[in-house]
Amino acid sequence: MALYEHIYMARQDISAQQVEALTEQFKKVVAGLGGSVEKTEYWGVKSLAYRIKKNRKAHFSLFNINAPHAAIAEMERQMGLSEDVLRFMTIRVEALEEGPSAMMRKRDDDGERGDRRGPRGDRPDRGDRGDRPPRPRREDSANEGGF
Repeated sequence: MALYEHIYMARQDISAQQVEALTEQFKKVVAGLGGSVEKTEYWGVKSLAYRIKKNRKAHFSLFNINAPHAAIAEMERQMGLSEDVLRFMTIRVEALEEGPSAMMRKRDDDGERGDRRGPRGDRPDRGDRGDRPPRPRREDSANEGGF
């Protein structure tokens, strides 16, 4: 059997429980046709780069699947019929990724980095700059209107 990574986006106005129900429904389709879903990840609601079917946000979910092509084709057919699924993409891979996906690692990294950063991000404190003399006025630009 072939190995696949599959991501789908569901409408923003359904609840996380409904997204989990969709995930279970699609897992049953794959299992019914002789495949197995090795890993599922719910990435949460994320903003989209552009509107898709009048939605600006979507629920994202990832599957790692070990299944024959017929199971993937049937799952994609049912996703296309579902009004709750905005988009989906399936990619055949050589090996399934172990551990959390890049999106889950990114979320963990953001939490750790947020504690180190100060109020202005990564900029160092420049300290007190002290009193500076006034800037010299250029007479030639004042007479010409500044151009």
